[in-house]
Amino acid sequence: MIEDMETWEREDGIKFLKKVGLRSGQIVLDFGCRVGHYTVPAAFVVGSTGVVYAVDKEKEAINELSQKVKDNNLKNVKAMEVPGRMNLPLESGTVDVVLFYDVLHYLGKYNRARLYQEAFRVLKQYGLLSVYPKHTLEDAPAQEFRWLSLSDVKREIERSNFVFEQKHCGLISHDDGFNQGCVLNFIKSEQVEKYERN
Repeated sequence: MIEDMETWEREDGIKFLKKVGLRSGQIVLDFGCRVGHYTVPAAFVVGSTGVVYAVDKEKEAINELSQKVKDNNLKNVKAMEVPGRMNLPLESGTVDVVLFYDVLHYLGKYNRARLYQEAFRVLKQYGLLSVYPKHTLEDAPAQEFRWLSLSDVKREIERSNFVFEQKHCGLISHDDGFNQGCVLNFIKSEQVEKYERN
């Protein structure tokens, strides 16, 4: 399984994140990054002219990620341990892409709303919020998402002034393994028109 995850981080994950919309030179925030199953491929995608901010509240996970970054000779990852707060440690309007992958189900409705507001704040105009809402009713329901469908999560994020763009499905990293999953992409727009919403 370790070899499969290394292949994901160096090959399949790169392809998946490019499909999602990551590009060379971007500034990316991976919130709830754990040991970097998305941070590492994101760092390869954005390259030496981009930066990936990897944020997690678990010190051990950040330490493991930092070792992985060193082993892959990646100079564009900034790993940060943050103590479980919803304030993102970045300046307003500075980020191209925010990743909330397999993390939102840990948060109650109020904290999710605060986190969406923070994502809106740090993203540039027309920046991308990409969400993997694991553990909804359609996908091994658990914790705060055990009563929510994928559509419920989509509407919740749209109520935070994000415009739904597209859904991307495929084989995706989950914990230290893989499963079929769907990522929802949203765009930050300061002027959200009702007819743009799906």
